[in-house]
Amino acid sequence: MHTIWKGTISFGLVSIPIKLHAATENKDVKLRNLHKDCHAPIKYEKTCSECGKEISNEEIVKAYEYTEGKYVVLDDEELEKLKKEQEEKAVEIIDFVKLEEIDPIYFDRTYYVSPNEGGSKAYSLLRKALADTDKIGLAKITIRSKENLAAVRVYGKTLVMETLHFPDEVRDIKSVPNVPDEANIQPKELETAKTLIDHLTAEFDPSKYTDDYRLELLELIREKVEEDKGVTKQEQTNVIDLMEALEKSIEKAKPKKTKTTAKKTTKSTTTKKTTKKTTTSKQEKAAK
Repeated sequence: MHTIWKGTISFGLVSIPIKLHAATENKDVKLRNLHKDCHAPIKYEKTCSECGKEISNEEIVKAYEYTEGKYVVLDDEELEKLKKEQEEKAVEIIDFVKLEEIDPIYFDRTYYVSPNEGGSKAYSLLRKALADTDKIGLAKITIRSKENLAAVRVYGKTLVMETLHFPDEVRDIKSVPNVPDEANIQPKELETAKTLIDHLTAEFDPSKYTDDYRLELLELIREKVEEDKGVTKQEQTNVIDLMEALEKSIEKAKPKKTKTTAKKTTKSTTTKKTTKKTTTSKQEKAAK
């Protein structure tokens, strides 16, 4: 399993060298955008919004827009320094709380935690202590240049770390539009709703839930492949034909070198013969 972060996690005087591994993966079916006519992939190029010039990565800088149209530019060295300072900090558990005290709205991503070299005993100690007290640890960690609040808990026999949103990252529920106040609900309506919930109540079994859309999309793709309905990038035959036609036109427009040369040769030979005949005739007259 790929390691995405290495460091230490500590509580009190106990320090545990650990590795983080992504616990989940996105299984969305990725579809490419093709040109409808020739089935070639579409390119998306980086261009300047002002001059329209195509920009390379070397010409791009990072900046923060503090007011409309005004930016503060941050160079790579400044950002790298901040990143290094944060990532070199140990992950320290600052509080222990009950899991049910944290609303799911705060949870972001999940990582499996494994012990690094020499950390097995301390890892087992933290896992056992969390399990026996039914608590989770709250800590801070910086991953990919972003500081996160994190919850360390036990999942099976493994420690997992859940990154959490900070409170100011969760939008105020008061800004949600059209939320009704208490409605005039009849007792019979409420009892019927509760009865329905009771009938549909079951133990959570994640294996019974599937992404039906993804499965049906994959099945559709499989059927098209088996029916040989795949497409490939079409050759630019119209361009090739045009080039051939142009080349043929150029060839036709060129002067006929062979015939011209032949005519020139014939004319030259005739001139030479005439000259020779005239010279001979003059010589004969002189002899007489």
